[in-house]
Amino acid sequence: QVQLVESGGGLVQAGGSLRLSCTSSGIFFGFPAMGWYRQAPGKQRELVATFTDRGSTNYVDSVKGRFTISRDNAKKTVYLQMNSLKPEDTAVYYCAAAIRNPNTYGMDYWGKGTLVTVSS
Repeated sequence: QVQLVESGGGLVQAGGSLRLSCTSSGIFFGFPAMGWYRQAPGKQRELVATFTDRGSTNYVDSVKGRFTISRDNAKKTVYLQMNSLKPEDTAVYYCAAAIRNPNTYGMDYWGKGTLVTVSS
């Protein structure tokens, strides 16, 4: 059984930084892939960043150069460092993890989300 818990969201001024954390509870054997999604008010959910067990990362164009995803398997945690935040980054951010091939099965587990609000 896997449970993902996000933390680190909050209110920040434009240009500021936040670091989101996603920690897996229960028995943990590692995830082939983890990612961060976000959903802004009135908009569809989008994939922000992914990190695989092979060490590869990927980012949506709008956050490249500003966001960094990383993993700490010992702490069972994935992070999203967000710098130079913009009001358009305001959204609920969701952590997700795959224990199977996400290209075939999609993400298997989801956190409940953490709200990031960037004020101007």
